[in-house]
Amino acid sequence: PKMKEDHCLHAALLCLGVLCYSHALATQGLNHSRPSLHGHHEKGKEGQVLHRSKRGWVWNQFFVIEEYTGPDPVLVGRLHSDIDSGDGNIKYILSGEGAGIIFVIDDKSGNIHATKTLDREERAQYTLTAQAVDRNTNRPLEPPSEFIVKVQDINDNPPEFLHENYHANVPERSNVGTSVIQVTASDADDPTYGNSAKLVYSILEGQPYFSVEAQTGIIRTALPNMDREAKEEYHVVIQAKDMGGHMGGLSGTTKVTITLTDVNDNPPKFPQSVYQMSVSEAAVPGEEVGRVKAKDPDIGENGLVAYSIIDGDGMDMFEITTDYETQEGVVKLKKTLDYETKKSYSLKVEAANVHIDPKFISNGPFKDTVTVKIAVEDADEPPVFLKPSYIFEVQENAASGTVVGKVHAKDPDAANSAIRYSIDRHTDLERYFVINAEDGNIKTIKALDREEMAWHNISVFAVEVHKQHQEAKVPVAIKVVDVNDNAPKFAAAYEAFVCENARSNQQFITISADDKDDSANGPRFIFSLPPEIIHNPNFTLRDNRDNTASVLVRREGFSRQKQDLYLLPIVISDGGVPPLSSTNTLTIRVCGCDGSGSLLSCNAEAYVLNAGLSTGALIAILACIVILLVIVVLFVTLKRQKKEPLIVFEEEDVRENIITYDDEGGGEEDTEAFDIATLQNPDGINGFIPRKDIKPEYQYLPRPGLRPAPNSVDVDDFINTRIQEADNDPTAPPYDSIQIYGYEGRGSVAGSLSSLESATTDSDLDYDYLQNWGPRFKKLADLYGSKDTFDDDS
Repeated sequence: PKMKEDHCLHAALLCLGVLCYSHALATQGLNHSRPSLHGHHEKGKEGQVLHRSKRGWVWNQFFVIEEYTGPDPVLVGRLHSDIDSGDGNIKYILSGEGAGIIFVIDDKSGNIHATKTLDREERAQYTLTAQAVDRNTNRPLEPPSEFIVKVQDINDNPPEFLHENYHANVPERSNVGTSVIQVTASDADDPTYGNSAKLVYSILEGQPYFSVEAQTGIIRTALPNMDREAKEEYHVVIQAKDMGGHMGGLSGTTKVTITLTDVNDNPPKFPQSVYQMSVSEAAVPGEEVGRVKAKDPDIGENGLVAYSIIDGDGMDMFEITTDYETQEGVVKLKKTLDYETKKSYSLKVEAANVHIDPKFISNGPFKDTVTVKIAVEDADEPPVFLKPSYIFEVQENAASGTVVGKVHAKDPDAANSAIRYSIDRHTDLERYFVINAEDGNIKTIKALDREEMAWHNISVFAVEVHKQHQEAKVPVAIKVVDVNDNAPKFAAAYEAFVCENARSNQQFITISADDKDDSANGPRFIFSLPPEIIHNPNFTLRDNRDNTASVLVRREGFSRQKQDLYLLPIVISDGGVPPLSSTNTLTIRVCGCDGSGSLLSCNAEAYVLNAGLSTGALIAILACIVILLVIVVLFVTLKRQKKEPLIVFEEEDVRENIITYDDEGGGEEDTEAFDIATLQNPDGINGFIPRKDIKPEYQYLPRPGLRPAPNSVDVDDFINTRIQEADNDPTAPPYDSIQIYGYEGRGSVAGSLSSLESATTDSDLDYDYLQNWGPRFKKLADLYGSKDTFDDDS
C-alpha cells in the first residue's frame, strides 16, 4: 500500500508540472502579436535572398499525460490567431487524428481538451490540423497548419517475462559461476523517457545455490559440488523491476525449475561382502545359480555396471553375465557338477562401471569386489554306465546262450543302490538277445546269420532297484562275425551257345561266381571240372585267376541233329577256412552260325521242316488265310451298313383320342341328359377291362379286304392303314362320343351363376337410372329395373 501511495503521488506531481509548463508556453505564445504578412529578407547561400512567411499561429508542441483520470477533460493547449480581436468573429476548427472524438476545441477561445483517457502503449502521438475561419461566412482566414499532440509516458506497465515458467539443466558438481539459463523480461513503457522501462533482475528464491546477473538476467551456480544424489531439482524465483530497481518501480516474477544432470561421480558398491548360493548337481549347464547386484546411485550410462569373475576355484565351473535391465550379475553353471567329487566352490566377482568420467577419476576406483560361495547339493541321480556306448562281436551260427558281452552301470549317489538291467525290446524285435538283470551279461537266444543282418543295434536300460524312476540308457552295437557257411555259386543263370562250325580251343563264354560270405571267406574263387569229366571230349575249362573262368571248345564239328544241348558241371571253391565248394551246371546249346560266327538259329526242328513245306509255301498259306479274313470282315461291314427303313411300325401301338366337350352340363339334378354308360368300354360290361398301359395280349383279325401296310416309306398309306386298324380295334380306349346337355336344372345348392336373375333377388343395388339412358338400354333397364316396376309389368 505504501508503494502504491508513493506511485500515485509521483504521478500527480508529474502531471501538475507538465500542465504548468504547457500553460506557461501557451501564455507566452498568446502574448505575441502577429507580425505583418510581409516577410523580411534573409540572406541564404551565395547571396540568395530567401523570403520567409510569418505564421499566423503562436504555439509550441503539445503534451498530454497518459492515464489521466480526473473528473474534467484535461486541457491540452490553446490556439490563438493574431488577427483575433476578441469580438467572436473568428471560429477555430480542429481536424485530424482523434479530432471530435478524443480531442475537442472551443471554437471561440481555441482551447483544446482531451475528453478520453489516453494510453501511450496504444498510441504515442496524434497529428491534428487547426484552422481559423470567419464565423459568418466560414471563409478561411489563415491557411491550415498541423501540430502534434504527444502522449507523455508514465510508469503504468510492470515488466513481463517471456515465459511464466522456465526449465533448465546443469551438470551436478559444476563450478561456481556456471551459466544455467538466461531469463528475459520486457516493459511496455517508453524506454526513451525516464526509467519506466529500465529493468533490474534479482533472485527471490533459490539462494544460496544460484544467483542472477542484475542487468542480463543470466542465472549462474553459486555453490560448488552440488550433488544430484543429494538433491536433484531446485525451484528459483527471479524478479524483474523497472525504474532501475528503485522504490516505486513495478515488478514481475517468473519461476525457473533447475535440474541437476548426472555425472559418473559414484563408484558401484556391493551392499554385502559375501553372497551364499546353492545349486543341485543335477543342474544342466547354462542354468542360473544366483544373482548379485552392486548399487550405483548414478543413472543412465553413468550407472551401468559390468560383472566378471576374477578369481576363485570355480572359475572353470561357473560364469557370470550382466543383466543390463536390472543391473544385476547373473551367475550361471558352465559345466556339470558332481556332488561326490566337490561339494562347494568360491568365486570372486568384480563390478565395474562401464563409462568413467576422466574429470572424476580421482574419486575412483570405480569398481568393487565381492565373494560368492556356492554349495553343491546332492541329487538323486540315475545310474551311470562306465562307457557311453558298447561294441561287442559274436560269430554267426553261434549256439543259443553264447555270451556276447557285459555292460556295467553304477549308482553315482552315496547310497550306491543295486542296479538291474534290461533290453529295450523296441530295438530287438526279433528277440535275438537276452541280458542278465543282475550282472549285465548279454547272451544270444537264437542263431545269428550275418548274411541276413551284419549288425544288431540294441539299447540297454539300467535302473536302481529301489528307485525305478531313476533310469539310464546306453547303446550296444553287436557285430556278427562271418563264418564260411555259404558256398560260391554262379553270379548269374548262365546259358552258353556254341556254333556248329566252332573251331577247337575257341572260347565262347566267360563265367564268374558270387559268395554271400564276407570277403575273408569268399574270393578268391577256384573254377574246375569234376574229376570224373576232367577229360571231357567236348569242352574244357580255364581258370583266369581273377575270380572268372573261360569255357572253350575242345573239338570241332557239332551237329544239332545229333545233339543240340550239352550240360557241363563246373566246381567253384572259395578261399575260406575251411573252404567250401559247389557244383554248378552250365547249359550249352548248339546253334547254326554264318561264316562270321553270328548266330542264325538254335532250333533243332528247322531241319525237319525241309522235308515237308518250304518257307514259300508257308508264306502262301498265311497269305490265303489273311485274304479270307479280310473278305469276311468286308462282308460283315457291308451287311451292317445296309440301308434300313426310315420308320419301323411293326412293334408300335399308336392310339389317338379326340374328345369334344361343347355343351353345358345339366347340373346336379340332370340325370337323364347324359348317359355315362356310353363312355364305358363295351368290354367292361362283361367284367373284362383291358389295361391301357400295355399292349393287348390278343390280336384282332384285320378287316377283310385290308392289307397290312407295306414296309415302305409312304407315310399317307401308312397313316390310312393305321386309322382303319384303329377303327376296327375293339381294345382301343376310349370311344369318341358327343353328348348334348340341354337341361341346366334348378335348385342347386350352389345357386345360379347367371346374372340374369339379379332382378328377382333381394339385392340392395338400384338400377332405376337405366331408365334414363334411352331406348338402346331399354331391354337392360327392363331386366334390372326396380322390383315394383317389374311386379307392375307382370
